[in-house]
Amino acid sequence: MAGCGSGLCCRCCPRCCGERESRTPEELTILGETHEEEDEILPRKDYESLDYDRCINDPYLEVLESMDNKKAQRYEAVKWVMVFAIGVCTGLVGLFVDFFVRLFTQLKFQVVQSSVEECTEKGCLALSLLELLGFNLTFVFLASLLVLIQPVAAGSGIPEIKCYLNGVKVPGVVRLRTVVCKAMGVLFSVAGGLFVGKEGPMIHSGAVVGAGLPQFQSISLRKIQFNFPYFRSDRDKRDFVSAGAAAGVAAAFGAPIGGTLFSLEEGSSFWNQGLTWKVLFSSMAATFTLNFFRSGIQFGSWGSFQLPGLLNFGEFRCSESDKKCHLWTAVDLGFFILMGIVGGLLGATFNCLNKRLAKYRMRNVHPKPKLVRVLESLLVSLTTTVVVFVASMVLGECRQMSSTSHSGNDTVSLQGMSEDVNSSIRTFFCPNETYNDMATLFFNPQESAILQLFHQDGTFSPVTLSLFFLLYFLLSCWTYGISVPSGLFVPSLLCGAAFGRLVANLLKSYIGLDHIYSGTFALIGAAAFLGGVVRMTISLTVILIESTNEITYGLPIMITLMVAKWTGDFFNKGIYDIHVNLRGVPLLEWETEVEMDKLRASDIMEPNLTYVYPHTRIQSLVSILRTTVHHAFPVVTENRGNEREFMKGNQLISNNIKFKKSSILTRAGEQRKRSQSMKSYPSSELRNMCDEHIATEEPPEKEDLLQQMLERRYTPYPNLYPDQSPSEEWTMEERFRPLTFHGLILRSQLVTLLVRGVCYSESQSSASQPRLSHAEMSEDYPRYPDIHDLDLTLLNPRMIVDVTPYMNPSPFAVSPNTHVSQVFNLFRTMGLRHLPVVNAVGEIVGIITRHNLTHEFLQARLRQHYQTI
Repeated sequence: MAGCGSGLCCRCCPRCCGERESRTPEELTILGETHEEEDEILPRKDYESLDYDRCINDPYLEVLESMDNKKAQRYEAVKWVMVFAIGVCTGLVGLFVDFFVRLFTQLKFQVVQSSVEECTEKGCLALSLLELLGFNLTFVFLASLLVLIQPVAAGSGIPEIKCYLNGVKVPGVVRLRTVVCKAMGVLFSVAGGLFVGKEGPMIHSGAVVGAGLPQFQSISLRKIQFNFPYFRSDRDKRDFVSAGAAAGVAAAFGAPIGGTLFSLEEGSSFWNQGLTWKVLFSSMAATFTLNFFRSGIQFGSWGSFQLPGLLNFGEFRCSESDKKCHLWTAVDLGFFILMGIVGGLLGATFNCLNKRLAKYRMRNVHPKPKLVRVLESLLVSLTTTVVVFVASMVLGECRQMSSTSHSGNDTVSLQGMSEDVNSSIRTFFCPNETYNDMATLFFNPQESAILQLFHQDGTFSPVTLSLFFLLYFLLSCWTYGISVPSGLFVPSLLCGAAFGRLVANLLKSYIGLDHIYSGTFALIGAAAFLGGVVRMTISLTVILIESTNEITYGLPIMITLMVAKWTGDFFNKGIYDIHVNLRGVPLLEWETEVEMDKLRASDIMEPNLTYVYPHTRIQSLVSILRTTVHHAFPVVTENRGNEREFMKGNQLISNNIKFKKSSILTRAGEQRKRSQSMKSYPSSELRNMCDEHIATEEPPEKEDLLQQMLERRYTPYPNLYPDQSPSEEWTMEERFRPLTFHGLILRSQLVTLLVRGVCYSESQSSASQPRLSHAEMSEDYPRYPDIHDLDLTLLNPRMIVDVTPYMNPSPFAVSPNTHVSQVFNLFRTMGLRHLPVVNAVGEIVGIITRHNLTHEFLQARLRQHYQTI
């Protein structure tokens, strides 16, 4: 398969290549058989959407009728309690990760540092390298094993959570097993010396806590069940995931407002005032929970709140002895803009290289046995460890200890930490009274290295900063995407901080700008590079301001991030959007392009419908569910009285919407498939039962079937049996019946009705059908039974199911002439999953799903529109 794209393979095996050429680019992408590396990966259709829209059916209305003010207030109070619990639990997860990362990292560096100091004199540095390799390879191996248990735990998790908040259901992304593997895996990958951060996975961990905690159930803990009927819908679950993701950001950076804005900017397409308040409350709870326990554990002063987040930038201030120093001036804004441009270019380069690496992994690593992914992670760890050790030994510069290292700016504390900046100085491979500037950056936790670059003055040479930036840039780009939990925020901040300090050193040395504050340029460089990689603006600005605790940095950070984003967007997308596209997730942007308004709803809808009748036989329902993968079905009746009005030549015209013969034949073929699908059932008993019923039935009378059903049933929806398939001798007029639209019913609802035996016999009235409550309908949420696991021997195929009490009779719908921008805004802002297209007389003519609104699909339809013109 790997070489089937070459011309030699086509000459040797024309049949194979013929099959490849007959497939669409999307199918080739799903199969991993793209022709060229530059082929774009199209959104896949197998991703499900979340049901954010409420289903206003009879069971839901019964709940509303029984809901008084006290019950509504109790429900709202429970939701607030859950939001607070999500924040607390997310803070505890962050505490767990931080504690063990510090424990393992300190153990590793203590052993290696003592070994290096001894072996520098004895000449056994190879032994020190082997010790460092032993620690790092062991930790990375454990992290890779955890990812093998739950593959979705790899990476930062931000692309997956962004997709979930956008309305896409990514399999396994919010499971309990995921957060366990994520939290334990990230502490091993960070302690293993990989150029990754623990702050990014905190967002994913918080989202999983938000999804699972209010449910009080888990697949991994099936024996533990609580009778908790609240929040059994995608709507509530998605709101809690928004709160959890914001709590993860708040715990990582000590930025509750930035966390709230992150959920708003990066994910949730549906937002309201109440959700904003709950998300902010959850973020505050996470921040102060983590702050409370970390301050108490490290300083023994419980309740002091000295450590607001996992990453603390420290306090920015000039030396009291330097009267000319200012944090930043108006003249510095020009340099900040230039740094934003360079940061955007560097970020675009980083994203381009990482995208090529990700495509290479998709083609050459992921299809192979899982052990290959572990070996790749170990290879990256081996290379990183050797580069760090050799660079510190060979490329580091021994610099003289400053006599003022204990005064002024050089003694800025780490925001309440027990050690000051100078305590992290490393003297590896250097004589007395000197220190190794390269080892000071490499042989420290990444947070300590960032603080060194922010708050140490005059301790790093331009050569060291240049080499450190280059090595860190390449290795972090290679690392992001391997099969370990890994964040990108901290590596990007560290890489950008080195770039900013380099700019500050050059300005001081060659231009003579002695008044500039090096820490400010390091911070702006970190913001420029991080903004060029992730392309975040509002939330990242607030996160950095809250992390520095310095509001005066608001303007330069905002300008730098805007310039970096504009520069990077000129070349490619942000790193998270790139990985979303590589997975083929149908992510919806904030809005469509202006030229898309040349298209209407009728241009992008799916005209070939799979539908159900208000009263449908079990035989037909099982056939539909087993032969399709659709997640919702229009509930329709056939309007046989007006069919002659729509017949004109070779086309059927109904309210300015033209249907070709192929669409009509497809509909007739679908009805024919329903009646014949019983032959493919795995249960012979059911097939025999069905054959007996069919054999004993009298031929249907030629009078109008709709009129018969209306006379027999006093219901607003006539009974139409799909086993009355159209005959091959029917004319085109007889084949087509306009479909009157009554509502939508979900696959999960149909399966629930079949599992619980909600049906009635042909000799009875539909009033005799059992009724299910709203709690019974949602009892199996979020994993409803699969139709293929249904025991067909327990079902009578001739029984009838009345779906009208359980369908959504008033879903959002659009006219066929609606502009695409209006369709897109309605679909995205309301969090829809299916959008019926209904004409002026109430007939459904098509349906729009998420896939029909992706950028790639709209572009293809626009090209067809131009070709037609």
